[in-house]
Amino acid sequence: MDQLPMPAPLVRRPDGTYAYATETDLTPYQAPAAPTVPAGPQVVHQHIHQAPPDRTVQRIALGSGMGAGTVAAGVYFGPLLVGALTAIAANLAILTFLAVALTWGVVSVVRSVGGADGTAAAHNVRKARRGKS
Repeated sequence: MDQLPMPAPLVRRPDGTYAYATETDLTPYQAPAAPTVPAGPQVVHQHIHQAPPDRTVQRIALGSGMGAGTVAAGVYFGPLLVGALTAIAANLAILTFLAVALTWGVVSVVRSVGGADGTAAAHNVRKARRGKS
């Protein structure tokens, strides 16, 4: 225990934090100064997000005598219908791609493995596509 140095005294600063006071640090704690307001014009940093929705179609529909329930249903089900049709189109595109890829794979395997029978079958298919007999 005699080999350890004596710890410096613990002091509480004006901001409530604690610090060890050493012999070389005898200066009192200075709180940071408050920022000054510039004398010139200030720049306003404004975030512009999304424009409010356009309600022209709703106004026309209500003005033509359509009920508010019909307009609300159109507002609700319109984007829902677009989303559903997009999902259906994406599924059909994926299925079409799979069909093309699988057909290409089957044709490639038949041509490479089939030998004379595969060549004759490919020739017959080619003739049938052209409409010649």
